[in-house]
Amino acid sequence: MKSFTTHTGVVATMDRANVDTDQIIPKQFLKRIERTGFGQFLFFDWRFLEDGTTPNAEFELNQPVVGGASILVTRKNFGSGSSREHAVWALDDYGFRCVIAPSFADIFFNNSFKNGLLPIALPEADIDELFARAAAHAPYSLTIDLEQQQISDGAGFVRSFAIDPSRRHNLLHGLDDIAQTLLHEDKITAFENRRAALASA
Repeated sequence: MKSFTTHTGVVATMDRANVDTDQIIPKQFLKRIERTGFGQFLFFDWRFLEDGTTPNAEFELNQPVVGGASILVTRKNFGSGSSREHAVWALDDYGFRCVIAPSFADIFFNNSFKNGLLPIALPEADIDELFARAAAHAPYSLTIDLEQQQISDGAGFVRSFAIDPSRRHNLLHGLDDIAQTLLHEDKITAFENRRAALASA
């Protein structure tokens, strides 16, 4: 898993509440067995017209000023719906490192940390200000400092954000569940050796 320490990137805004995982990554693209390659299908039904190939010029992420965006600012209850981990994989594969919203669906929130995507919850008033600043200064960039737990734009917007200490530690060091387990590899091996010895005694 990629570590997350400090990241500066272009902001894409999505003025939509209750964006669910079916919209983030539609069900027809869940047949892939790899964890990569889902970015091309992110928000597919919104990004493309009915022919599935022509970009929808009205869709937020298709605007030229947000090309290469790696920070998504959106509205409440982002990631609701089914528990598919593919939604986080698609956002990550597309290039997003951070999603900022007033609130997140619990399963999406947990899946994000397990896959190196940083979800940040801010009050709605702060989200409103980010939308206004992004509209006035496109392309608009933010810096996310996970060590200091701070968001800034270099032009007066500075906010602190809360994060569980263990999740912060794991993101800073790029530790997913498997990597955390492997930190105890010596103890696991010693236990297995003792168990094998007792079984053969």
